[in-house]
Amino acid sequence: MKNLFALKDLSVVDINGILEEAIEFKNGKKYDKLEGKSVVNMFFENSTRTLYSFLKAESNMMMDETNFNPDTSSLKKGESLYDTVKTFESLGYDCFVIRHSQNNYYRQLTNINVPILNGGDGTGNHPTQSLLDLMTIKENFGDFEGLKITIVGDIRHSRVAHTNIAVMKRLGMKVYVSGPKEFDDGSGEYIEFEKAIKEMNIIMLLRVQYERHGYCMTLEKDEYLKKYGLIMERVNKMKDDAIIMHPAPFNRKVEIDDPVVECKKSRIFEQMANGVFVRMAVLKWALE
Repeated sequence: MKNLFALKDLSVVDINGILEEAIEFKNGKKYDKLEGKSVVNMFFENSTRTLYSFLKAESNMMMDETNFNPDTSSLKKGESLYDTVKTFESLGYDCFVIRHSQNNYYRQLTNINVPILNGGDGTGNHPTQSLLDLMTIKENFGDFEGLKITIVGDIRHSRVAHTNIAVMKRLGMKVYVSGPKEFDDGSGEYIEFEKAIKEMNIIMLLRVQYERHGYCMTLEKDEYLKKYGLIMERVNKMKDDAIIMHPAPFNRKVEIDDPVVECKKSRIFEQMANGVFVRMAVLKWALE
């Protein structure tokens, strides 16, 4: 049995193997050995890209998927997360995809005997998002060693940033952070935004996560765009082969201006498409 809680639990060989599998799926590889396997998608936080790309991946793998609704469950009667998950295991389900607002929620689930795939935990980990980011980078540059990336914005509240910073360093990338100092939690080497624009192979923007803030942002939205947002004037200063990434959803006219979302350097919707193939590869890896 294989769980995917955090990428730090995987070897570089495992990570590259999942990426290669995902690229093969994107190129048309067929795989039917998961047909009839059942999976429960348990999302305790709102989601569009992660939930529905998992659903598409599960459908592509001919799995039987069930979407759990916390609001109509016995959680409302005081049932624990563990007992809820254990119930579905007892009913015969083969796999779980779980997103939860609590960091490291999976530590409560050590006695579950079918694979658990982490769809995001609090501000901690988002392994499949990082894998689809890595797939996008691999497709564009061929390798990771020596590439320079700056992750810009709300580092403090971003599980995507925390997961990416760690795994990208392991793969030989040079990782920097930028944005308002109030969002810098010391997890990466800081670089001034205007300097990063000119020097990086990849600029990865982050959404300002208003729903996670225990305090108010000191910058107004238009001021954020002016100081730290990606506008076409800055795009035109990037390296010729540099690319723009964003895990989405994005706040238009805050961290990214409208013309930039689908400009020539943007890979934002390519990332979303790659999410299906990465999640197919992860399901195969966990259940094969």
